[in-house]
Amino acid sequence: MTDLIRVLLVDDQELIRLGFRMVLDEEPDIVVVGEAVDGLDAVRETARLHPNVVLMDVRMPNLDGIGATERIVAARPDARILILTTFDLDEYAFAALQAGASGFLLKDAQRAELVGAVRAVHRGDAALAPRVTRRMIELLAEIPAKPDPAGLSELTEREREVFVAMGAGRTNAEVARALHVSESTVKTHVGRVLSKLGARDRVHAVILAHRHGLVPAETALPYDGD
Repeated sequence: MTDLIRVLLVDDQELIRLGFRMVLDEEPDIVVVGEAVDGLDAVRETARLHPNVVLMDVRMPNLDGIGATERIVAARPDARILILTTFDLDEYAFAALQAGASGFLLKDAQRAELVGAVRAVHRGDAALAPRVTRRMIELLAEIPAKPDPAGLSELTEREREVFVAMGAGRTNAEVARALHVSESTVKTHVGRVLSKLGARDRVHAVILAHRHGLVPAETALPYDGD
């Protein structure tokens, strides 16, 4: 039997937490193990419950989602945090990614989007809301390019191709078709790229690719978590 994905819900609005719990608890491979009402509570409950995925609101009293993300990732580098945001708060989502979050999702996401994002983050993939992704790419384009990141020179030619494709937001299936290889082969390359670059997950590889000018902003495509 496949291990259940343990989720912690973090939001200061009880009705929001209830809505997400109702959706996630109906999935056979997901279980909500707890709830937190603010960032400080999230840090405590993450340490106590060891969830696989933390579904984190941004604007909360006492400690916001960005600060909570920083503290959780510092204590648990393997933590997977999915930020909840609205389109007009995308700058907060971007800051949360820099703090160590693994993706972000709009609060008005459809049921399938929410469930898919939780599963994607759990397996180490990115979960990026397309509308916010475009804004993130715009923000990255404004940051001056830096020298090649450590580990880039260690990539093979094929691994570099996969890295650039990841930066462009392409799914494993799209990369496989473009390179005429199997999806399992692409997944192997992705794992090696992340390891060599020291990227904690796929979304951070996307950020690295854009920060270092490897992907023109106009070529970027939203990543859907495949």
